[in-house]
Amino acid sequence: MRQFGWLTSIFICIMLISGGCKQREKTAPAVLYTSQDQVYGEKILKEFTRQTGVEVRALYDSESAKTAGLAHRLRYESQYPECDVFWSNEELYARNLARQGLLESKRLQTFGYRTRRLVINTNKLALTNAPKSLLELTNDFWRGKVAIAYPLFGTTSAHFLALRQLWGDQLWKQWCHGLVRNSTKVVDGNSVVVRMVGAGEALIGLTDWDDINAGKKQGYPILELPLNGESIAIPNSVAEVHSAPHPVEASILHDWLVKPEVVNQLVQLGALEGT
Repeated sequence: MRQFGWLTSIFICIMLISGGCKQREKTAPAVLYTSQDQVYGEKILKEFTRQTGVEVRALYDSESAKTAGLAHRLRYESQYPECDVFWSNEELYARNLARQGLLESKRLQTFGYRTRRLVINTNKLALTNAPKSLLELTNDFWRGKVAIAYPLFGTTSAHFLALRQLWGDQLWKQWCHGLVRNSTKVVDGNSVVVRMVGAGEALIGLTDWDDINAGKKQGYPILELPLNGESIAIPNSVAEVHSAPHPVEASILHDWLVKPEVVNQLVQLGALEGT
């Protein structure tokens, strides 16, 4: 009987160890690279883990480099991917990465949107005196009074490319040179643009709606100008990385992020302007 009890104990231990290994494999973490603002992303991902049991290890971008930094990292890791899902707050880089075969193009989806806006300091600039076109920002009146984020990265880059298509190369290049001659303030991100306008360090800025919305909540005396033909709407995008190390968890996370109730939550949080 003692021998039987000893063998039973060993069998139980083996079963517990085996079961523990299966449990760990089943709940492998999903690695996410995202340019969505961390203040919004953390809330969404915490709810995802609560509902699915899948842990997410998220790498967020820097304010200055935005999506470009994460895209370069995905290219660098292409031979040995470490990321499972790429969630971007714009789609330009995601499309390029999919064309390069680094993202699963058939699983690339867009959802929600934010608009690009001009924002003004209402204590220093009357709405009636605000420019009606981005082309006016090169006028001498706005010298040293305009702020933009680096146009090499993020949504500012996408907006500049869209304006080049809208206006044509010659007018677009003249406008870019005009911004430089007019001592336009080029800063580390769209949220910095809003802070500068809110503090009166610039009278007007070109930025994203969600940053304006966040600035209003902080009590800045700011107001966005109406949309016009030079404005663009920029959606979020999500795609699974080609040869993702955790494909099952990647698929679960991907499908969860584009669920209507999750998109609506992002709108309520202020990360997205609409669905």
